[in-house]
Amino acid sequence: MIVYRLASGPYKDDISGTGARLFGGRWNSKGMQVLYTSSSIALCTVEIAVRTPLHSLPMDYFLIKVYIPDDLAIYQIPNEVLPQKWDVLPHGDFTQKLGDSFLKKGNYLIMKTPSACVEGDFNYLVNPFHPDFDKVKIIETKKFEFDSRLFS
Repeated sequence: MIVYRLASGPYKDDISGTGARLFGGRWNSKGMQVLYTSSSIALCTVEIAVRTPLHSLPMDYFLIKVYIPDDLAIYQIPNEVLPQKWDVLPHGDFTQKLGDSFLKKGNYLIMKTPSACVEGDFNYLVNPFHPDFDKVKIIETKKFEFDSRLFS
């Protein structure tokens, strides 16, 4: 499986999940280390755009293509577990608790989560402490230019 992420220059080679540990996210509490990836380049772009102030074109970004072996089991959050409005901002701690539990149990390398930005699309969270994490590889990194129309 190929997944994608967008990262600014200083973090283009970092797939450790340190940024998520430092700041937390929708699917992890601050202090819980996890790598956020997306199913498509378009979803990565939207995920950045919704967190960027209007008229602030993100600069110095790189597209990172990440390989994850297809034979690894993926944990998928059942839709019926998610409460109504789980996808609003600011997000509550319900989704963080789900992600934290996934990381603490350590049964799976990957957790497939629905995108809060694009219905029907998915993000893949990768546990950097899972024994199979050494199979996760960056296979390409290239400069990424955002379309300015997204931020005007």
